[in-house]
Amino acid sequence: MTNPSVTGLILAGGLGTRMGGQDKGLVVLAGRPMVEHVLARLAPQVGRVMINANRNADVYAHFGLPVLADRLPGFVGPLAGLDAALHAPGTEGEWVLTCPCDSPFLPLDLAPRMLAAALSANADVSMASAGGQPEPAFLLAHQRVAPQLAAFLDGGGRQIRRWVGETRHVVVDFSDCPDAFSNINTPEELARQTPGPS
Repeated sequence: MTNPSVTGLILAGGLGTRMGGQDKGLVVLAGRPMVEHVLARLAPQVGRVMINANRNADVYAHFGLPVLADRLPGFVGPLAGLDAALHAPGTEGEWVLTCPCDSPFLPLDLAPRMLAAALSANADVSMASAGGQPEPAFLLAHQRVAPQLAAFLDGGGRQIRRWVGETRHVVVDFSDCPDAFSNINTPEELARQTPGPS
C-alpha cells in the first residue's frame, strides 16, 4: 500500500567496482535494467521515488523520476545519497527509505514494516536485518536527522552502522524473507540470478 509520508530513494551513486566499473543500476537482468526491478517493487510502497546517481543522470532521467547527485564529491557511499535526498527540495513526506539499485528482490512490504517499527519505537531511523545480519543500505530516516547526518559526513564519517548507532534507531527483523536482500555485485552473481516473484 502506498504511503505518502515516505519517499523512496534508489541508491545508484556508486562506482560499481566489483561489476567491472559498470553502473549497476543499468546492468540488465532478465531483459530490464536492475533499477527497473527495484522500482517495480518499491514504487507501490511509497509516495514518491527518486534516484541517487552520480553518473549517467541523463539515462536515469528517462525513468521519469527526479535524479539526485551526492552533495559531497568523491563517491563517498550510500549515506551521501541519503544526505542528498534529505536536503532535496523535492523530497515529499517526513521519511526517506533507501534501497540499493543492485537488490532487485527487495521485500514487497519493506516500507510499511520499516515505518511501523520506527513509529512504535519512537525512532528517527530504522535499519533492516535478516538472519541476524544487518542490511545497512536499507534505511528509513526521518527528515529531522538531516543536520546530524550532514555533520557526520562533513566530519569524515562514512560507515552506515556507525552513523545509525549515533541515532535513535530500531533494527527491523526480516528473517522471514532473507533472500529478498540478495544483491548483485559481480558479473558472476548476475549470471546466477533470476528475478524473484513479483
